[in-house]
Amino acid sequence: MKQLLSFATILLALAFQPAIAQTPAPTAAPRGGGQGRGNATPPPITAQPEELAKIKEKTGQIDALVKDLKAKRAKPELVGDVEVYAHAGRMLLEYPDMFSNQAAIDHAFSTLDQGIERGQQLQANQPQWNQGRKQIHAYTSEIDGAVLPYGVTLPANYDPSKPTRLYVWLHGRQNTATETEFIRNFLASKPSTNIADHGQIQLDCFGRINGAGWHWAGEMDVFESIAAVKKRFNIDDKRIMLRGFSQGGEGAWHISLHYPDRFAAAEIGAGTVSRTAQQHPEFKPYQLSTLRIWENISEWALNIYNLPLAGHDGENDPSQLESSLRARAQLEKEGFPSVGDPDYLRSQGAPGLWMVSKETGHGTSPLVRQRLDAFLKEHGDKGQSSPDHIRFLTYTTRYSRSYWVSLDGLEKHYERAEVDAQRTFGGAAYDIKTKNLSRLVLRETEHAREIKIDGQTLNVKAAPEITLDRNGLTWKVVKNGPESGLHKAHALQGPIDDAFLDPFLMVRPTGKAWNEEVNQQALRTMARFDRLWGRFFRGHPFVKDDKDVTEADFAKYHVVLFGDPGSNKWIEKMNGKFPFKWTKESVTLGGQTFPSNDSFPAMIYPNPLNPAKYVVLNTGLTIEDRGYNGDYGTPLWGDYAIVKVKPGAAVPELLTAGLFDERWQLPK
Repeated sequence: MKQLLSFATILLALAFQPAIAQTPAPTAAPRGGGQGRGNATPPPITAQPEELAKIKEKTGQIDALVKDLKAKRAKPELVGDVEVYAHAGRMLLEYPDMFSNQAAIDHAFSTLDQGIERGQQLQANQPQWNQGRKQIHAYTSEIDGAVLPYGVTLPANYDPSKPTRLYVWLHGRQNTATETEFIRNFLASKPSTNIADHGQIQLDCFGRINGAGWHWAGEMDVFESIAAVKKRFNIDDKRIMLRGFSQGGEGAWHISLHYPDRFAAAEIGAGTVSRTAQQHPEFKPYQLSTLRIWENISEWALNIYNLPLAGHDGENDPSQLESSLRARAQLEKEGFPSVGDPDYLRSQGAPGLWMVSKETGHGTSPLVRQRLDAFLKEHGDKGQSSPDHIRFLTYTTRYSRSYWVSLDGLEKHYERAEVDAQRTFGGAAYDIKTKNLSRLVLRETEHAREIKIDGQTLNVKAAPEITLDRNGLTWKVVKNGPESGLHKAHALQGPIDDAFLDPFLMVRPTGKAWNEEVNQQALRTMARFDRLWGRFFRGHPFVKDDKDVTEADFAKYHVVLFGDPGSNKWIEKMNGKFPFKWTKESVTLGGQTFPSNDSFPAMIYPNPLNPAKYVVLNTGLTIEDRGYNGDYGTPLWGDYAIVKVKPGAAVPELLTAGLFDERWQLPK
């Protein structure tokens, strides 16, 4: 029998392996382009003008049907199920070089015909697509308004009167799985017989193709799709299981360990491992810090304590096998040893399972599939319940919650922060140990009487929620709600790229610029972000001219302002309320001064006009172009940067950058 590789052996074998974390975006090739080296996937092709004309004509028909249905006030969810086809057609027209082959172009025609048929059925008030075990539906994203598909597979014995468990599936890398390909391939395939039928509904997430490795809008696609399914089907909220493989495994690792209270269990196969730090020895400390958001996800393995998780990989798939080995090794380091056979280990004291498919490459053996099905059934039968003992860690307040605890303030971001909290006597007594925390919120505290925290005893008044604040070594009970003043908190902690996990509005300048070269550079940066977001996240950001922005926009969105205080009225209004000084002559940040004829700030900060939201200046995501189609997009500019105009280029030259402290000030 072939001997299983050890963790040390895997790491040694991978030490000099080429980068896998960021795969370059596909390049379009002439029609019928041949194979690349080895067994590489053929490059995509571009549709011919007559084919694009046909797509445009069909898309126009669907748009007209949608307009008519909205005028007749048809049910919005059903209109969305039609409109998703129009959105798919528009994306094909805008990015016509993403067809995998000629068959994909033909699929686009037939899929758009399906959209026309749906519109006609709804006009007659006789929609047929809600029937059958496999169904395609859609939701409208709050992030950018994109109308996006998702697939649902119903169990053979589905009873809508009974709450049903849900399996959420994250697919692997699919560089050309556009909306029409996703819809066509999902509906053309039969319900899977590989996964045991335990009466579950399966949700297949589109993930906005690759969704930057299930981050940003790709991450939110998972939760927006779950929310959409729960509106249409009777889902048991305590029996939602997350599953993913390959790039979907990478996404499942970060989503499950960042949100351990959102799932009853997680099954994760062949997830990738980031090597960004090793590949970029030139990275500055602030860049290395933000790698701890998700590129160190195995170091978050302690969160398995409250999340049953099965990691599995192929024995002959070393680059992916490493992800499970790293997580298992970290859990052992936390004090939870592994016991059992080398190919089937259990963590003692935590609900972790570790499986290896023997003599298998990038896949799953029948034996491991059988074991995974048993795992899913066990935890689907049990469902979730609020635990009396929580172990949870984070490196950022973006991911701050597990059941009845929230780590609302850190002493220092991107350093390990954790809580070990136990409740006894029916929730009357709490024993809590913390690390690197300045603010802790407890929920389900209706019976609380005494809290022991870091050796200190507090007598408390029972309430649904109790907030504790730390000053030096002393904890005290404080008023619930946001902390007064500027503090890094959940979804208000940076870096710049964090703004794009939530609904955001880009604001275009219309005034006379202080420095036209700066203004033009900002506009080029804005155009680049819009183009890349459209291509890889399959929508377009909301955009308004500065003169059209309202108070309601500031309440609803993070605002992304482009230009300078002369060209953008909102930069002018906020200028003087940021930790820098910006005049027509210079930009001063800390002890550094730069000429403002060719230098300008790019940053994230609590919006001075609504501190519950961000304002971002002069940038979108700060990742490289290839990061949009990679497993990990690495934030490169931290919380703030001063950049210099690079004539003709979309990305300016970086002069200096860094991270604000916990009070949104420049570090001293």
